[in-house]
Amino acid sequence: MKSKIALFTLGALTAAHAMATDVQTEVKVDSVNTQVATTAATKSTKKLKAVTSDEDYQKLRFGGYGEMVANFMDYGYNRFNGTSTGNTKEHRSRISIPRFVFALDYKFTPKWILGAEIEFEAGGVGFAQELEPTENLEYEYEVEKGGEVALEQFHVTRLIHPAFNIRAGHMIVPVGLTNSHHEPINFFGTSRPEGETTILPSTWHETGVSIFGSFGKGYASFDYEAMAVAGLNPDGFGRDNWVAGGKQGIFETDNFSSPGYAARINYTGVPGLRVGVSGYYCHDVTKNADKPWKYSSVGRSALKIISADAQYRNRYVTARGNFIWGDLDNASGISAVNSSRSTNSYPSGKFRVTAKNALCYGAEVGINVSAFFNNPKVPVLYPFARYDYYNPQEKGDKDVMDKRMQVCKWTAGINWYALPNLVVKLDYTTRHIGTSKPFGSTQYNHENEFSIGVAYVGWFTKR
Repeated sequence: MKSKIALFTLGALTAAHAMATDVQTEVKVDSVNTQVATTAATKSTKKLKAVTSDEDYQKLRFGGYGEMVANFMDYGYNRFNGTSTGNTKEHRSRISIPRFVFALDYKFTPKWILGAEIEFEAGGVGFAQELEPTENLEYEYEVEKGGEVALEQFHVTRLIHPAFNIRAGHMIVPVGLTNSHHEPINFFGTSRPEGETTILPSTWHETGVSIFGSFGKGYASFDYEAMAVAGLNPDGFGRDNWVAGGKQGIFETDNFSSPGYAARINYTGVPGLRVGVSGYYCHDVTKNADKPWKYSSVGRSALKIISADAQYRNRYVTARGNFIWGDLDNASGISAVNSSRSTNSYPSGKFRVTAKNALCYGAEVGINVSAFFNNPKVPVLYPFARYDYYNPQEKGDKDVMDKRMQVCKWTAGINWYALPNLVVKLDYTTRHIGTSKPFGSTQYNHENEFSIGVAYVGWFTKR
């Protein structure tokens, strides 16, 4: 019984904090086919045995992940600059640190665990935004310190039973493939899959409460998570990113008048295979607006999102795929309000037009070249290819839907795992604009780029 408690406790911590076994073992050639680790029996209830050596901590662990990316492009800054061919053809380059994250897990007891992540993103200028009740509810900005800092996770978990546990705080919303597995070793390209990150917040994290657990055994093994969190805010909806801009967190408090409900279930019964479905529902997003009365003429606007994804890994191959479809009630009414109003915070105009439906799907496959050689000196190289289709304006009012939002994207490259938790990535991308056909031809110029990146994930100290 003690060994089962130890195994479950560390397994729950893995679910509570995504940087655990799934990330650390993905690139280890001898262990990529191991989906569920085993643990030895404990001699004391106070000492937890690890699922793997990467999990071997009794009280505290501290680590994180980060990415550096350089892009070399043959297209301009604006696909919507008024030309009939979309983006202009010009050469430009950029370099960035998309994110640098500190993470920790702390066990108050074997059943009470604190998890947290703090993200430093893009190295931009940080600012605070306030809604002043004493100044006619005007938006105010205050420039603070350099660097944008976000609390990505902060939650307390109470372990109760393998099939039922409770977590409260600021958590990852497990909708889609990337949000649930957002660390840079969990996808091949230098950037996160573009379809998901276009129409959904990424990383999507909100404050609320959740339940989670696992059940079944052998070929009938499952895990699940269900939560109620702060809902999305329609003030941030628009043409380019559908509802992705609606994630709350700008102000000191979040509106909770119409919570968002998210759920996910994964099938894990076959070694190396994970198949998941997830969904999100908010009964009326207009109640989460900064000033809800702006949308009084719109009526109730429910938001529904469904997603399916799968991953298979063995020694030779890693393959992933995902699908997301979203539906927003009264999208035209929200668009009318957002497009016409002028404030000192949110822009107005056509790019505030929100579609009723958004869609994305994609798949990638990588081959582990080193697995074909019985020589430890052969570097761990994964050549890969990925295809994405996405459209944040898949369906809506015909007179305002913009064909240039429809994108087919091909990516091919190679990942070199210099260390199990350190990867160098190179890839080439081409986007076909205005078509749903993988190799479609339209009046709009293709957008091509070459990228190189370095990423890591790991625990720095454990005790």
